[in-house]
Amino acid sequence: MYSTKNYTDNEGARTVIGGELVIQPGAKVTGLAAKHLPDSKPGTIEELTADHNRLLAALRTAGLLETKR
Repeated sequence: MYSTKNYTDNEGARTVIGGELVIQPGAKVTGLAAKHLPDSKPGTIEELTADHNRLLAALRTAGLLETKR
């Protein structure tokens, strides 16, 4: 019996990566909904905390960071 860690199922609607995914230099990933965030230039710890929390929120919105349940 042959088994693979990486496969596509559901008529190509889903790809499962169970092994290592290597993205080579110059490769392009498309389809992620991420907004532009300006560079952080905080003057206080409170401003740095706010910038950090905005970054975390953007990563969650883009699906790149799991939301705590």
